[in-house]
Amino acid sequence: MSSFSSKRRILLTTTAALALSAALAGCGKKELVFQGSDISGTALGRDLDMIDDSGKPRTLDDYKGKVAVVFFGFTQCPDVCPTAMAELSETMDLLGADAAKVQVLMISVDPARDTPEVLSAYVKAFNPSFVGLTGTQEQLGKTAKSFKAYYAKSSGGTAEQYGMDHASSFYILDQNGEARVLVSGNASAKDIASDIRQLL
Repeated sequence: MSSFSSKRRILLTTTAALALSAALAGCGKKELVFQGSDISGTALGRDLDMIDDSGKPRTLDDYKGKVAVVFFGFTQCPDVCPTAMAELSETMDLLGADAAKVQVLMISVDPARDTPEVLSAYVKAFNPSFVGLTGTQEQLGKTAKSFKAYYAKSSGGTAEQYGMDHASSFYILDQNGEARVLVSGNASAKDIASDIRQLL
């Protein structure tokens, strides 16, 4: 009887310890509440394959360890793109010291005109840490498809002077390169910074 009670006590103690351990592990995980849409598990952007503004080939692996904010645009965009980039610049200001853990990437939907040099001058005018990504039409097509990002040449214009229609959302990827949040292009710098902080 005593032996049975002893075994029972050990079993109950072990079970209680495991339950407590699981509860504590659960407490350690913070619940993420995003301002944007949670896109965790979608694997968006995994096929990013572009060239940076120094001419070096880049994939998402190159930005692991930082939260990446990806935006599709082009340097001759008259309104949406400069507004979005200014918003991202303000976001970095709001993040303060944490901005060093974030990489903003602007992917050009107009690689014919956005050479690495042109793109570099454009993005760095908003923030010296920003990186522009361009490449061939094939690279852009593969990368945009990976993000499910829309872009197309606007109707009208000439061979040299034309506009580009494109999605204006921000994709936020965590430090492992996993897509986590899709933020509206109309979002405030405060909301974007809030979502980034959730992943730091």
